[in-house]
Amino acid sequence: MMAMPDSDSEDELPPGWEERANDDGVVCYVNQQTKTTQWTHPRTGRSKRITGDLPLGWEKYYDEQSQRFMFHNKETKQCTNIDPRLAFAVEEPTLNISQVRQRFDSCSTALQILHGKDLHGRVALITGANCGIGYETARSLALHGCDVIFACRNSSSTAEAIERIAQERPAARARCRSVALDLGSLRAVQQFVEEIKQSVGHIDYLILNAGVFALPHTKTVDGFETTFQVCHLSHFYLTLQLESLFDHRTRIVVVSSESHRFANLPVENLTVQHLSPPAEKYWSMMAYNNAKLCNVLFTQELAQRWKQRGISVFSVHPGNMVSTQLSRNYWFYRLLFAVVRPFTKSLQQAAATSIYCATANELTGLSGLYFNNCYFCEPSKLSRNETLQKQLWTLSERLIHELMDQPT
Repeated sequence: MMAMPDSDSEDELPPGWEERANDDGVVCYVNQQTKTTQWTHPRTGRSKRITGDLPLGWEKYYDEQSQRFMFHNKETKQCTNIDPRLAFAVEEPTLNISQVRQRFDSCSTALQILHGKDLHGRVALITGANCGIGYETARSLALHGCDVIFACRNSSSTAEAIERIAQERPAARARCRSVALDLGSLRAVQQFVEEIKQSVGHIDYLILNAGVFALPHTKTVDGFETTFQVCHLSHFYLTLQLESLFDHRTRIVVVSSESHRFANLPVENLTVQHLSPPAEKYWSMMAYNNAKLCNVLFTQELAQRWKQRGISVFSVHPGNMVSTQLSRNYWFYRLLFAVVRPFTKSLQQAAATSIYCATANELTGLSGLYFNNCYFCEPSKLSRNETLQKQLWTLSERLIHELMDQPT
């Protein structure tokens, strides 16, 4: 964003702007007129962070009623949600991924990344959280105090998953709940969103983890090829429908795959037949590759569209051939995954990159990036094509509108 002209005081905020700090101490700027948020000063274009301890006599606490952190002055009895250290915020270098030091790698686990973090008061919504990488992601967050919504189709499997976490940490039971979500139906997604909005006022971490792999050619109740709808279209719809629950504190993590590098979607004239092919043109592996490319394309375009709101969006590769239920649909892949199991990541390691992108302080203000092994890497050239990003967005919107405008 272009910096505004200097005023008498370069650091003075323009009318209608307010300065706040998030729980990690990064300063954000809120435009009260447009209701947008950004991480850089509207005049200087620079970012700030608050450091050090609270001033003498101040304490920070979590208010259950407002569900936010508050600051209390024990001498004056003043309570406020504005961090008193804002007056002493210091400038930081311009946000740039090249300046982020790599702290973790392929061997790191989700729990190692969360070591020392208190996620009390944070809310995570994770699709496919009842098993595999999604379960380890949900478990890791819940063990560190986060409220976790398990968005899954199989209610009994989800109940068992929550019970396993409760046995490990009884206090976590109250922080985990299941809300049924069938990604094979856009109307089911709509019903899920309505239920979430009735019970949640804000989402801190949206982790789009659910996926399918190696399916025979099947169609959803909406008439789309299943891999395409479950991995992309329903997640696309879910994210846009939940928009009112997001703000500058929100991070969206889209679980993609290195398989996106082998996709074959055309750069020009993208059609529904490319995304949801008929049986005679269907190959399960290519359907998966293309769906994972859609994940990265969606991430890049969403990051551009929501950058003025300060919402961070990342896509991630969890690991190669991790032992999950993803391969359950075809005996050959079950055998192959079993053979390579000793050489692949554990589920805790596979969940690490999603956890890192959701919670790492150093990523505040960054967006639209692709991560592998807890660090940024360049996605495929095809995924960086802006024309294809916009084509996919437009086509996805059209498919949803055409179906949802039909009478039930």
